Amino acid sequence: MSDEKKLAQLRKSIDIIDSQLLELINQRAGCAKKVAKVKEISGDIVYFRPEREANVLRNVMKKNNGPLGDEEVARLFREIMSACLALEQPIKVAFLGPEGTFTQQAAIKHFGNSAVTVSMNAIDEVFREVDAGAANYGVVPVENSTEGVINHTLDAFLASSLNICGEVELRIHHNLLVGQSTHKDKITRVYSHSQSLAQCRQWLDAHYPKAERIAVSSNAEAAKRIKGEWSSAAIAGDMAAELYDLEKLSEKIEDRPDNSTRFLIIGREKILQSGEDKTSIIIAAKNEPGALYNLLAPFYREGVDLTRVETRPSREGKWTYVFFVDFRGHKDDPAIIKVLAEVSQIVMDLRVLGSYPKAVL
Repeated sequence: MSDEKKLAQLRKSIDIIDSQLLELINQRAGCAKKVAKVKEISGDIVYFRPEREANVLRNVMKKNNGPLGDEEVARLFREIMSACLALEQPIKVAFLGPEGTFTQQAAIKHFGNSAVTVSMNAIDEVFREVDAGAANYGVVPVENSTEGVINHTLDAFLASSLNICGEVELRIHHNLLVGQSTHKDKITRVYSHSQSLAQCRQWLDAHYPKAERIAVSSNAEAAKRIKGEWSSAAIAGDMAAELYDLEKLSEKIEDRPDNSTRFLIIGREKILQSGEDKTSIIIAAKNEPGALYNLLAPFYREGVDLTRVETRPSREGKWTYVFFVDFRGHKDDPAIIKVLAEVSQIVMDLRVLGSYPKAVL
């Protein structure tokens, strides 16, 4: 058989498979619409179930035999699920803006492109938008692998009753962007968020040591600003470059190749167990010797894996502090119930911020 005939036969096979995929996807969409009707009749107004979606994606990755990679298959199913969910009830998600930020990218990664994303000017505004019911969920950054915790997010939880409903881990690639009017050999200033400038410090020292580094509210804001300046560049991601029609003068300029940021999904409901969960709590400890040791000891005795412990000043008084603690497990797990009961007896206050599925993608 000639190569042309082989190609024609293979393309015919692809066309048949595409038709089958189309039929199956629409069958799934039809089931989603029926689910919405059942929920409407039963009075269940919660359409997005993070624990259910996490398990679907995990099962897809577990059953995948290639040649597509597990994460690529999961991303495809994420979009199918997002489109089907939009038939039930479009999800409105507030994020730390403006458009083109890594936070918006994280929101789309978690909820899919069928979700309606709404830009907010500050982390506090994201919390208020969700708390008021104007958005179903919010997405805020909480820590970066290079620069550490985002204190504004932790402080916002002190004044909020919202729950953590999920997490997103996003690999962060920074690019040096220029506009059409930029004189590339005469760049005298570089705009970006303070965290991004810090994450690219060594690269900037080596390539633009004399350029002024100007911190702005977000990378997307930096991308917008340079469009009208001939001697400026911005550090931002792919999404901002595409959105604001900028050229990538240099790509992947972050100092650490494993540079990643973790984002939290905030909402009003509590999440059921998914089998692979994390829990976040706030503890107000007594100001006494051994306070931190005493509150961490029960986790050690029960074999609970702590993933993060952060300290922030309390708003209750001078020189008093609260601890933000993340650990593996769900608040309804027997071992976690025992630990939290023990810890609550020896601290001034303990609040569970949420139990939620561990990041899948």
